[in-house]
Amino acid sequence: MSSDRVVIRVSHLSKQYRLGGPQEPYHTFRDAIVSSLKVPLKVFHKAPPAEGFWALKDVSFDVEQGEVVGIIGRNGAGKSTLLKILSRITSPTEGTVELHGRVGSLLEVGTGFHLELTGRENIYLSGSIMGMKRSEIDAKLDEIVKFSGVEKFLDTPVKRYSSGMMVRLGFSVAAHLDPEILIVDEVLAVGDAQFQKKCLGKMDQVSKGEGRTVLFVSHNMAMISSLCDSGFLIEKGKIRTSGSIENVINAYLNSDQVGNGEVIFKDHLPGDKQAVLHSARILDQKGSPTVNAQINEPFFIEIEYELFEDGMRVYPNLHVKDSYGQYVFVSSDSVFDNDSAKKSKAQKYVSRCKIPGNFLNAGTFYVGVALTSVNPLNIHFYEQDLLFVTIHDPIEGIPTRAEGYSGPIPGPVRPLLEWNLISSV
Repeated sequence: MSSDRVVIRVSHLSKQYRLGGPQEPYHTFRDAIVSSLKVPLKVFHKAPPAEGFWALKDVSFDVEQGEVVGIIGRNGAGKSTLLKILSRITSPTEGTVELHGRVGSLLEVGTGFHLELTGRENIYLSGSIMGMKRSEIDAKLDEIVKFSGVEKFLDTPVKRYSSGMMVRLGFSVAAHLDPEILIVDEVLAVGDAQFQKKCLGKMDQVSKGEGRTVLFVSHNMAMISSLCDSGFLIEKGKIRTSGSIENVINAYLNSDQVGNGEVIFKDHLPGDKQAVLHSARILDQKGSPTVNAQINEPFFIEIEYELFEDGMRVYPNLHVKDSYGQYVFVSSDSVFDNDSAKKSKAQKYVSRCKIPGNFLNAGTFYVGVALTSVNPLNIHFYEQDLLFVTIHDPIEGIPTRAEGYSGPIPGPVRPLLEWNLISSV
């Protein structure tokens, strides 16, 4: 990594918070004088040391100019603490941070805003805190206001704003006042879908068009994937994985996944008085449970359920999503349809669905299983994301498609469809 392009350098950064015990209070000048008179007495009334909690521990990384870096982790992993240190809101316990350039931050609704001031006044306040001259802010004012969409309320105290309005103005200020480094936390989730799309477009423009650096935290993997090229995963205050955003997202999504591709219910069976689910599994071609499949080989999804009434018109069905939580497909079996010669009986059944090779793309997919019946419509059970399977592309560089191409292809599916040459012109 070229040192002259590094705009953020974090070295052995740690942050400790105290759990319980006396907290550090806010002191006035009068309090300081009174406290100084009591110093000799403190030796007789020492409080027990408070327990320490390390929100971050020995975190190190570099970010180059123009990079858009996604920071991923579960709640309590240390993401917000890291951003607060980078934004100079709090100080580290150990380690150092080097920032080369002005920082614009949007960490929570109303970050840096004075609630008694108007929207206009807060724009100038934020710019002044970032070290901008009034003339610089004047030049950006119209653009900020137009992007935020709060023109009618610009001269209203921001304490009257809704959370959505606060986010709109806060992001607009942070993105338009020429920061070399833009830091955005999960706060964008407060905005509506249209504004989120505007924000993504603006961050893309800021990074790729203007060469600025963006640090972006979100639990929305689709948003992270579309915006970021690289990232890192934080777990328990430490960086677990870093690199391409695809690898980091997969590590995050699979971090809590254990098992062998099979779920068996014993004590509490999902379902109702008419039907229950006993088990579900992913099977390879040999019929063994698995969580892995080759991209050009078929695998099977099998569910075992029990009916308690004769003549039920039931439909076992699968709900398959990609690693971003987006639906890929839903499939159901109509073996017990009215037109079928088969009639269901009160007994156990096993339904198996074949997923052909060269259908799903490389990546991790989540399978929900359900059983529904009609006349009347009833959902007897639906277990979301019950199973997962990771589709692997064979050894890189070895073609797995007829056209000789190997490597990633956009989208959740990559089917080999039937093509015919009708004529040549």
